[in-house]
Order: sequence, then structure tokens, then C-alpha cells
Amino acid sequence: MAVPAHAHRKFRRDPLMIAVLLGYDAINWVDGRISLPAPGAVRETNESIDVVVTDRIAATDDESVTAVTFAATDGAPLPAWSAGAHVDVTLPSGRVRQYSLCGDPADLSCYRIAVRLIPDGRGGSAEVHNDLVVGAEFSVGRPRNAFPLAVGGHNQTTSAVRLIAGGIGVTPVLAMLDILDRTSTQWSMIYCGRTRDSLAFLDELGRFGDRVTIREDGPHRPAGAEELLGDLACDSAVYACGPPAMIDALRGALVDRSDVEFHYERFSAAPVVDGRPFDLRFASSGEVLRVAADQTALSAILGVRADATYSCQQGFCRSCAVRVLDGVPDHRSTALSRDEVDAGYFLPCVSRAEGCLTIDL
Repeated sequence: MAVPAHAHRKFRRDPLMIAVLLGYDAINWVDGRISLPAPGAVRETNESIDVVVTDRIAATDDESVTAVTFAATDGAPLPAWSAGAHVDVTLPSGRVRQYSLCGDPADLSCYRIAVRLIPDGRGGSAEVHNDLVVGAEFSVGRPRNAFPLAVGGHNQTTSAVRLIAGGIGVTPVLAMLDILDRTSTQWSMIYCGRTRDSLAFLDELGRFGDRVTIREDGPHRPAGAEELLGDLACDSAVYACGPPAMIDALRGALVDRSDVEFHYERFSAAPVVDGRPFDLRFASSGEVLRVAADQTALSAILGVRADATYSCQQGFCRSCAVRVLDGVPDHRSTALSRDEVDAGYFLPCVSRAEGCLTIDL
């Protein structure tokens, strides 16, 4: 486990936390030596927890978002989590999807997720809406956090926090509100959606009064970065979750604001950065694919193998992992363990290469 970087891009570390994390790493190292993965198998690093649905509600007036609450089937407390975390959900069909936790981090008797129905999607959201009724059983992985809220740390200088959510992007942000409300940090939130009927958890947000601004964009009038950011003071932090166009607009507006932290989570795969074209060769057929500089290896694979397994497309879930038989990968994810990297595994959703990779497909 890496020592978390301090908020506001500072490099000071808490000595006690460093000692705790080093001890944790040592325990994991010993465990890894004792229980090595079988040759050719990807080691499971996110063990499954069997759960059962205890409650479900429509979280929007138009019923396009369903909130599902679930608990461990054995009644045991669920693993601790922090605001911004997500879980891998293995649905009854076997589909794996990633959903943000939007309940109360202090209540480990249950978790809650909220899912918007995508009628022309890949089936995961429809399965949640249709099949995760009270009493239905499925499994989840342990929470992971790629979008943590960094407030109240050592020598923190953040003066204010602006939260920005677009549509279902409210889910990871929702758990941040109570935390901010318990600190002395000034905060405000803007929540955007096409119509008020399609915005989730408005009743829960109402208790925060005018610190939460609800904005109905309509189909042709999405909010611009200037409106979403407003007049940000020095030493502010922005946390945003929403569609790619929103995130890209905010990034562009903040690129020259070195005095503002920008934390974000997007709904889809991030654009390729510093990409160069390379080739993929399928060992089973000898077929060679050209991966363009601005294309992921996964998208190239899906172009000819539509049934290839994948889920998050962001290097978190490891669903798309393939084994490299020849060539040198440029790993751009930390989701694989050192043993998996040494065994030749590769995440085509984010990682790249130079020259040619021969993969076990």
C-alpha cells in the first residue's frame, strides 16, 4: 500500500501513518510469499463477500435510478470504507460492474449503491433494476478508493471545497457531505442534470440548505466550467464526478490554477496520454492488430473480439487482464500485483507497449 500523498500536493508525511503502512506492507509481503498464485492464474486481490439485498427504492422521481441496500449474508459487519470508494459488484448473471458506495461510512451493517438504468447499455444496469429485489443474493469485493476526500490532514491549508456532480456522479460525492459538514471547512456543491426528476437523492441533499445548488441543464444547455467553478478562492479544492465533457471542461479551466486542487472521477475510460502506436499479435491465430496512438489496446481487441471480457475500462477491476507471451508492456495501472506483473499479465484498458506484444488470445 502506498503512503497517501498529502492534500494540497504537499510532501510531508505523518510519521505514525508511515510506520503503520510499512507494517501493513510487511504483513502483505509475508502473506504473498506463503500463498503464491497458481502458474498462469491471476491472483484474486479483492476477495468476494456474499451479500443479500435488504432494501431498494427509486432514488429519482422518474424512477431512472434505483438505490440498492445490502448486507452480508452471514450478518457480519462489512469492511470499512471511506467517502469516494467503490466496490466490484458480481451480479447473479456473472457480470462484474463497479459502483460507488453512497451510504454512511460509519454504518458497516450495510452498503448502498445507486444505479441509473441505461436502456441501450451492456446489461448490468438493467440487471440491477430488474433482478436485485429484496432477498436477492450476489457478491461484492472489498471497497477500493480512487477518489478519496483529503480534508483535515496534517498541515492542511485548504480553505474551501467545491463539489460538482453530474447526474449519477452524485453517488461518490454524497458520502463526502457529512464529513465536510463535521469539519470547519467551507464547502458548496453544484448538482447538474437534464431535469429535476432525473436527479437522485434530492431529499437527502435538501437538509444541507443553500450550500447545495441544483441546476437543471435541459437537453441543450449543459453548465460551463465558469458557472460550475464560480469565483474560487486561493487554496480551494474541487471534487468532481460526471460525464467526460464536464471533467474535460473543468480540467481545461483549472490547468493554470496551481493554487487549486482538482480531484475527479469520470464515467468512462480516460483519454490516452502520451500514446504511441504499437501492435498486438494474437497467439492463437497470428492475427496482428494496430493500436493507434489515441486508442486503447482494449478498444482494438473489442473491434475484432466483441466478446472479450472487460468492465471498468480504467485499470481498476482487472477484468480485461490478458497474458503477454512476448514483448515488453508499458504498465499504466497499479491494480496488478507484482506476482501478476512478473507472470506476464497486462491490462489492455490502460497499459501500452512499444513495438509488438504477443498476447494469449
